[in-house]
Amino acid sequence: MSQSFDHSYDVVVVGTGGAGFATALAAVDEGLSVLMLESTEKWGGSTAMSGGGMWLPNNPLMQRAQVGDSREEALTYLEASVGDAGPSTSTPHKEAFVDSIEDFVTTAEKHGMVFTRATDYPDYYPELPGGKIGRGIEVKPFNSKKLGDLYSSMRIMMALPIKTDDVWLLGRAWSTPSGFVRGAQLVLRTLGGAVAGQRLTGIGAGLIASFGHAVLVNNEVPMWVSSPAEELIVEGDRVVGVRFSKDGRWVTVGSRRGVMLAGGGFDHNTDWRQKYHGISGNPSGNPGNLGGPIAMAQDVGAQVSLMDDAWWGTSIAPVQGGDPTFLVGERSLPYSIIVDAEGNRFANEAESYVDLGHHMLSHDAGGAFWFILDSRHAKRYLRSFALDPRANKAMKEQGILVKADTLAELGEVLGLDATTFRATIERFNGFARSGRDQDFSKGDSAYDRYYGDPTVHPNPCLGPIEKGPFLAYRLVVGDLGTKGGVLTDPDGRALREDGSVIEGLYAAGNTSASVMGNTYPGPGSTIGPATVFGMRAGRHMARHPR
Repeated sequence: MSQSFDHSYDVVVVGTGGAGFATALAAVDEGLSVLMLESTEKWGGSTAMSGGGMWLPNNPLMQRAQVGDSREEALTYLEASVGDAGPSTSTPHKEAFVDSIEDFVTTAEKHGMVFTRATDYPDYYPELPGGKIGRGIEVKPFNSKKLGDLYSSMRIMMALPIKTDDVWLLGRAWSTPSGFVRGAQLVLRTLGGAVAGQRLTGIGAGLIASFGHAVLVNNEVPMWVSSPAEELIVEGDRVVGVRFSKDGRWVTVGSRRGVMLAGGGFDHNTDWRQKYHGISGNPSGNPGNLGGPIAMAQDVGAQVSLMDDAWWGTSIAPVQGGDPTFLVGERSLPYSIIVDAEGNRFANEAESYVDLGHHMLSHDAGGAFWFILDSRHAKRYLRSFALDPRANKAMKEQGILVKADTLAELGEVLGLDATTFRATIERFNGFARSGRDQDFSKGDSAYDRYYGDPTVHPNPCLGPIEKGPFLAYRLVVGDLGTKGGVLTDPDGRALREDGSVIEGLYAAGNTSASVMGNTYPGPGSTIGPATVFGMRAGRHMARHPR
């Protein structure tokens, strides 16, 4: 490098989510020096706020358990579920993802990370060719006390030692024997950790804490928070460093091998959301996701793709000054339906959240949607969105939560067409009694039934809406982040509009265009590819010096 920098490292990583940590882990595994930059005061990104699962087909844990998966089946399933949604979903990208899973898992294990399988969690389209159950993995609950002072600056939403594979059973903790047993196991796990002097942390917080321990503690990688990257430094046609703000002054850092942009998408950038999505959005990801890394890449000629899509879903509308509540398994449980502003069903309530989000957008992006619950739903199931009495009160006051003794009264308060709503309920109740949803096939897929109630027959996802009092929650189109960004090659290198490589510049995670295209093949389809392509990029930097 001919330029002068305040600091120099082999690799500079912008962002501290799963993609950034996987890049750093690969780099230190290759003996390279790394600096990690975080724009906000809390590190961990959206990964720390997530369920922490990683969808990794044919992974080493499956191979060791001899449960039966293969490269061919994984690729067959990706072609069937993702298809061709643009250049980021090409066959070479899919192959690079599947072929690099083993390297990510074994390297992470080598550096002290301990994984476990979510054995019961199906792919989101398990009936498609190549579909399976049990491809997701996660970290075992991690003792976050090992982070020392780093814990205080980690982004965290839930400090309990909960696992991804706990959630589906905890939802029915007091209505089924298996749910009760899993709830008891969680309590014992929490108490056991406390007695042992540990602070066990699970799901996304556990994953990012485990990453932090492997990279920041064990490998002593420096990380600077409150250090937003502002500009890429270019020498000739190569990116050689980053200019960022730290403690009110400008700092430059050189990168001898490469700069990784892994600072999330643009879900909290309202201007970009209007430009690319036509809505302001109701994001559930890291508030630091403002699109800065994508804009930096565009400034040096990077091509972008899939900017019109996101990891959509449905959320309970936020109270004033609050955040939306993203719904996952609650939609699959019996005694509930989702209707539009007229009182019509329009989709399978239990389908993949991305699919339901797309259906809401295509049906009526700005319209009103309501999650209607029979009293049995409220009594039988643990509803995470209804645990806080203060939030419940605010939702009632702001019309987000409505309660009524009869369905006719409920429909009148919600402004639904009385005839339409009554016909919808009667038709749905008939399906619940017969066990077959003839309109939208709710409960037909193993994915739907995963979150259902097996004690309800003949369909664990269908229960008639007939016992009051009835509840209605106003729903909005929500998301877990945006999925469009910098277009890269299979090694994570940023590409120009003409397809040429921008030397020294890499992108992964939600800063990049997703290999998953417009869909969501399985649990952890955001973090799985983010970590795998982060690992590939770190390897490429090490093995292809300037």
